[in-house]
Amino acid sequence: MGNFDIPRDLLQGWDVVVIDDEEDSLMVAEIILTEYGANLHTAVNGAQGLEVVRRVMPRFVISDVSMPVMDGWGFIHALRNDPDLRHIPAIALTAHAMLGDRERAVEAGFHNYLSKPLTPDTFIIDLLNLLMDIPELATSLNI
Repeated sequence: MGNFDIPRDLLQGWDVVVIDDEEDSLMVAEIILTEYGANLHTAVNGAQGLEVVRRVMPRFVISDVSMPVMDGWGFIHALRNDPDLRHIPAIALTAHAMLGDRERAVEAGFHNYLSKPLTPDTFIIDLLNLLMDIPELATSLNI
């Protein structure tokens, strides 16, 4: 992608759900996503995340995989098995980005994954690269 200027309205009007039990990750996601125009909705576990997703029907979801109550694997399984929600793209968030993690995440139903910790410097570029790989989202990005 290079270091080009990303338009501040990149995600204008998009509802985005971020599910993570770590405050730091939620804070970075919130600051960056709202800076680019997204309407951010958060949840601290997969069960709460499903409720939020059902309520707002977001453009995409970013979900941690290690959480209490319902983890990201349980969340993606429930999302993909719900006829009303299965079309919503989801990106896994993992601190354990090791060889095979992307494959495991994709096999489980995630479109791709982002590595933790989220950093303000790289988060939007990394996210944009992933969104460009999801045809139904790439066509509606304000680029």
